[in-house]
Amino acid sequence: MTALRHPLRTPVLILVGLAALAWAGRFLYHYFRYETTDDAYVTGHIHQVSPQIGGQVLSVLARENETVKQGQELVRIDPLTLDIAAQKAEAALKQAQGTAAEVRAAAENSDAKLMQSKADANEAQAKVAQARAQAALAHTDYLRSQRLSSGEDRAVTQAALDQARSQDEAAAAAVQAAEARAAAAQADIKAAQAERDAAGGQVQSADAAVALARAALADARHQLSYVTVPAPAAGRIGNKNVEVGNRVQAGETLMVLVEPHVWIEANFKETQLAKMRVGQPVDIEIDAVPGRTFTGRVASFAPATGAEFALLPADNATGNFTKVVQRVPVRIEFDPGSIRGYEARLRPGLSATVDVDLHG
Repeated sequence: MTALRHPLRTPVLILVGLAALAWAGRFLYHYFRYETTDDAYVTGHIHQVSPQIGGQVLSVLARENETVKQGQELVRIDPLTLDIAAQKAEAALKQAQGTAAEVRAAAENSDAKLMQSKADANEAQAKVAQARAQAALAHTDYLRSQRLSSGEDRAVTQAALDQARSQDEAAAAAVQAAEARAAAAQADIKAAQAERDAAGGQVQSADAAVALARAALADARHQLSYVTVPAPAAGRIGNKNVEVGNRVQAGETLMVLVEPHVWIEANFKETQLAKMRVGQPVDIEIDAVPGRTFTGRVASFAPATGAEFALLPADNATGNFTKVVQRVPVRIEFDPGSIRGYEARLRPGLSATVDVDLHG
């Protein structure tokens, strides 16, 4: 029996040694060629679908896990209150436009008054010139009559002299009256100009009121458009927590939309990044899809470690420093052909293991 065991032991030991060498060789080959981490997850674009206004839900047009298109209506909020607000804003705009039209008509009337006042002033100024000319003529006649009446022959009678004096005085009085009317016309111009300036200010104020009312109407209509909550992208609906009749607030999450495009977010130790480059090939194993190895490429590296993006980053200046190896998020994109037929099974949040080929 002992003689029979010895011939079998040697081959077995040889086989075991060869297997150990093969395993060690494979391990060393993988160790020096690949960087591996199981701190990796499938991720994608996840949208929190929320309304921009509050109100009562009138209808819910999307079901849990349903596939929707971008822009498709998901939820509709009762528009009654916003519709009334839009009607009020429209009425306010019409009222402001009516007031502006009245003010503009008054401004045009003040323009006409100003033009008439300037015309009257020009006419009054012309009459002043005419009265001065007549006064100068009357005064010349009076002086001539005065000289002729004082001579030895007395060519002008006293009655004619008195008449010339009367005409001279009347002409002088006419000049004063014409000058007074001209001064009054200038005062009318100033009053009309002040009225026109005031009307211009009222026109500007009325136009501003119209612009404000128009903006209020645009805002009311814009708010009214928010009664429809559309899908921000194409994808599948999940985590739906809204029903007809619910009263929702602006910004409240009603459901979640997950886009179909996914990728891997792998967290590598900082000591693993020395030879990693964008574009290197990657083997990917998904825990939810056993027996299948997907392929991909290194797409990008995060600009900082994961700790820097934490809500409360560690403060190493306290004196209680303990060195901890940090991890850097690395984005890995799937090869489209590799996941063909498996798109529906790759969901954000699934665990993964990735091997980056450093020499690929």
